[in-house]
Amino acid sequence: MPFVNLIFAAGPILLLIFWMTKKQPVPSAKALPLAALVAYLIAFTWFSQDSQLIHASVISGLLVALTPILIVWSAVFFFHTMEETGAMATIRSWLNHLSGNRVAQVVIIAWSFQFLIEGASGFGTPAALAGPLLVGLGFPALRVAAACLILNTVPVSFGAVGTPVWFGFGQLGLTPVELREVAWKTSLIHTVAACIIPLFALRLLLDWQEIKKNSLFIYLAIGASVIPMFLFSLINSEFPSVVGGLIGLLTTVWLASRGVGLTKEKEILGEHPTTRAVTKALFPLWATVLILLITRIPQLGIRGYLSASEPAWHLPLGNLGDFAVSQSLVISLTDILGTQTSWDHPLLFVPSFIPFILVALLSIPVLGASWDIPLKVWRESTQRIRHPAYALLGALVLVKLLMMGDASSPVMIIGHHLSLIAGSSWPAFASYLGSLGSFFAGSSTISNLTFGPIQQDIAKELHLNQTTILALQSVGGAMGNMIAIHNIVAVSSVLNIANQEGAILRKTILPMLLYGLIAALTGGLIFAFG
Repeated sequence: MPFVNLIFAAGPILLLIFWMTKKQPVPSAKALPLAALVAYLIAFTWFSQDSQLIHASVISGLLVALTPILIVWSAVFFFHTMEETGAMATIRSWLNHLSGNRVAQVVIIAWSFQFLIEGASGFGTPAALAGPLLVGLGFPALRVAAACLILNTVPVSFGAVGTPVWFGFGQLGLTPVELREVAWKTSLIHTVAACIIPLFALRLLLDWQEIKKNSLFIYLAIGASVIPMFLFSLINSEFPSVVGGLIGLLTTVWLASRGVGLTKEKEILGEHPTTRAVTKALFPLWATVLILLITRIPQLGIRGYLSASEPAWHLPLGNLGDFAVSQSLVISLTDILGTQTSWDHPLLFVPSFIPFILVALLSIPVLGASWDIPLKVWRESTQRIRHPAYALLGALVLVKLLMMGDASSPVMIIGHHLSLIAGSSWPAFASYLGSLGSFFAGSSTISNLTFGPIQQDIAKELHLNQTTILALQSVGGAMGNMIAIHNIVAVSSVLNIANQEGAILRKTILPMLLYGLIAALTGGLIFAFG
């Protein structure tokens, strides 16, 4: 019976993987809602869940999907505005004159820039920002999507100002010392993986000869981000990726401008854009980064204001629940269908209207563009979001159904069976459990919240160092970012790639599996010497 429970628990996930990776894949807009329907039927028939709880979970999933849908739509609006105002053309020209070397361009945008954005924001924002820049430079969109997902892995554990660590493990009763141990061990594993995994992403966009000839620059750029991240993780779990990303980006741009570690390319023909023109064209990007940092750093106080959830106005909706809005425009629906299921959406904090729409509109006067552009871009962005919206609605309903039932939920059943199968070899598999959480939830934070307690219990049962096991969970949640359906759908929609989610997944699955192997080996050394 336990094995049959496992089959039914994992069934929707296995079907989803099959549908999306077979020779003629099912588009995510169909595959994800179908997988959610299978999970819905299994919840009713095999697990005999309460019908009110099932339907409350479905409603919650549909509402939660509004968050990634708004982020994706806003990101598309943002980049269409940059394209229409001419900012993208100027940036492309500047990058080409900064360094005509393709390796430098890919590393600056897909590694260093993404690193900083992940540290400040998370929410899938890095790939949404970096992807269009690379496509604009002439790199193929599908390969760009996969490369951006692979490269945006190392900083994820400390993304959104460290949320996956300090919040994701916040319910485990760890002391400040133990939390710092989790942080530096997580960072150490990522640092080792960063010596190998980025090469897989670079190979998607460049040939081996280019990579080999420019390897000094590549590793200087990698080190410029991961070394500060590791050093800062020894004292803090909030800012390692922000610090690593900022130092790394500034260092990498400086190295590229002086050709350090780069093969010399032919001189770029054409007029070099002026410093004033570049500064104006970069306004949407640097303004976005600045706003993200200001609104994410807790010490500045703005973050708390934008996410304050104390209701200022509420409307009872009968059995459907209690609808409320706070002064900070945090929209919520509690007690859905009379259950404890709830939903909230911090409208001003989630990176959609702020910063994407706000900065896009501010860019119009800054760049001296026509006010006809926003209406045109609005129509194009709304048209582009239709396909991914269906996929994201299906994905989030699937997630809610898989997490329903607390200790007896499908997710917990899968986790416990994996630990039973692995036994004393669990450290070799711990990171893969974390990646499973990110795969279906699209979030390292949710993966840590969901599987952190399981990992802690396994560590205690097997008498293993719990901070090392939790570090492997944290790394797993981050490496799962590259196979997360949520993220694949999001970056595909921003880059306007239709029905290729399965193809992207096939390109990212091998680097993810290798990442887990590196994590297991590094974790083993930490066990041996720590």
